Amino acid sequence: MFQTIITFIIVFSILVIIHEFGHFYFAKKAGILVREFAIGMGPKIFSHRKNGTTYTIRMLPIGGYVRMAGIGDEDTELKPGMPLNISLDEAQQVTQIDLSNKQHLHAVPIELLEADLEQALFIKGIIPGSSEPITYEVKRDATIIEADGTEVQIAPIDVQYQSAPLLKRMMTNFAGPMNNFILGIAVFIAIAFVQGGVTVNDNRLGEIQPDSPAEAAGLRADDEVLAVNGEEIAEWTELVASIQANPGNEITLSVVTDGQEARDVLVTPDTKTDEQGNDYGLIGVAPPMDRTLMAKISYGFEEFWLIATSIFGLVFSMFRTGFQADSFGGPVAIYAATEQVVDYGFLSVLSFLAYLSINLGVVNLLPIPALDGGKLLLNVVEGIRGKPLDPEKEGIITAIGMGLLLLLMVIVTWNDIQRFFFGQ
Repeated sequence: MFQTIITFIIVFSILVIIHEFGHFYFAKKAGILVREFAIGMGPKIFSHRKNGTTYTIRMLPIGGYVRMAGIGDEDTELKPGMPLNISLDEAQQVTQIDLSNKQHLHAVPIELLEADLEQALFIKGIIPGSSEPITYEVKRDATIIEADGTEVQIAPIDVQYQSAPLLKRMMTNFAGPMNNFILGIAVFIAIAFVQGGVTVNDNRLGEIQPDSPAEAAGLRADDEVLAVNGEEIAEWTELVASIQANPGNEITLSVVTDGQEARDVLVTPDTKTDEQGNDYGLIGVAPPMDRTLMAKISYGFEEFWLIATSIFGLVFSMFRTGFQADSFGGPVAIYAATEQVVDYGFLSVLSFLAYLSINLGVVNLLPIPALDGGKLLLNVVEGIRGKPLDPEKEGIITAIGMGLLLLLMVIVTWNDIQRFFFGQ
């Protein structure tokens, strides 16, 4: 169980970091201030500021986010009447605004009257014991300490998300799924190299296992099997089906070795029993493999395309069949699957990571508000209209999308709990 938990956390963290790094990198390239790069959700347990971005690790390892200037800044909103502690430099300019209500030795407490941290960059307030308001200039790189103690940089209007060119914003939104696709492809390619090649579905024999019926019959790797008991075959799956159908029964293989004339080979498959109690035959031959460089590289792209089209096909099929919770899986389902792949070894974990990465990328591209695909759709609408949607309307659309996603997560998670813990 401990191994499963650690593997789950590592896999989930890699997916989140890679996804969010895509948004982070292209936001920086677009001139958008990334105020926070968070791994995990919930209460903060660690933070570090560098180059204008606060990097945080949060308690719940079930996600993460990149907080860009101009998006989700409610936690840093200043309102008249708020008590603040501000830190000043030698020029009496504000370098830090503390909303956490903690006492600081050199901070100046004020009651806020007015503030503009986007354009004019000033704070106006009243110092306790004084009746006259005072106005302070705020530095462009000043920071705000939020209520939970997270320190982030203020966001002047020119570094906010909406100030970036449309195409750069679209690339920023697409970059998360794109990174997931790149990770999935790269991992599948790595698996192909570690395995020494890619399994292919032709009628050749792969590696012959020692002390197996195949070795005893004189079969060799790369032998081409033309027929089984006189019935022609052209694919590996056909060969496997014929062997499995004859447990303990002698069969005749028509075999070609090194391009020579075909010869008949007699072999008796061992008898094995599956979990349902059914017997099947086995002769101890691995599937054939294509060991060329191109095959190994192509494998990553082929697996990506297979997984991506399967997921899109599943989603579009729901327009005909209706919503089915069993077609989705949340953190509980991922954990249950992790428990299974851990038992099969490191390569299985890698394959699972690649599959989840591509899955995450595809799902995030669905045109649902609050997902990356929904943001891209709004970008396209903006491009067609020639101007962005009203921020209030966009906020309502995003809030509705977020509500639907939360509802879907609750339904899927509850369904997963019933399936994996109660067997329903």
